[in-house]
Amino acid sequence: MAQTPTQVTSRRGRPASFDRDDVLDKAMRVFWEKGYASASMSDLTTAMGIASPSIYAAFGSKEGLYREALDRYVALSREGLARILELPTARESVEGLLLKAVAAFSRSGVPSGCMLEQTVAEIGDQSPELAESLGKMRAVNDANFLARLRKGVEEGDVAPGTDIAAVAAFYITVRKGLSLTAKGGASPDEMRSVVASAMTAWAALTGS
Repeated sequence: MAQTPTQVTSRRGRPASFDRDDVLDKAMRVFWEKGYASASMSDLTTAMGIASPSIYAAFGSKEGLYREALDRYVALSREGLARILELPTARESVEGLLLKAVAAFSRSGVPSGCMLEQTVAEIGDQSPELAESLGKMRAVNDANFLARLRKGVEEGDVAPGTDIAAVAAFYITVRKGLSLTAKGGASPDEMRSVVASAMTAWAALTGS
């Protein structure tokens, strides 16, 4: 179904229409590339092709625009997630989550790294409400690792007594590091090598 254009009223009272999904995609790329704090209204209006009064009328504020752009980013990052979490073993799923991150962080045509992780690092430049929202989103991502390890214990491919919280924290940290190295210009092959090295620790960490 085609997106219904959003209509806002300009300063002179004339309605202006734009495709909300289209402008959100453009805003998402700006925030993804520059971060929340460094993305100026000039950057956003230039990329989105609409004036700042229209942005404020449609989204309420820069933060409101960012929240919608981030929701769009998170929705895109969920693609294929269920399939990875349903792989036969916890090891396959954890490796799959890391390789999915490599693919997402190095995708051609979009900024490198993770939009969410980049903004979390700017906590001093956010409202308490936005910081809390970002923390919850990050926690949801991190919970995938812990939940899959818990399922591994239940199904027998992760040894009973494994400190699954510690194992999850290790691989979550690897994922965050992949975002940083992607922003620093690391190639997909370099990041896949990091994943392969991290997975060599699996047997010692999980007793499997």
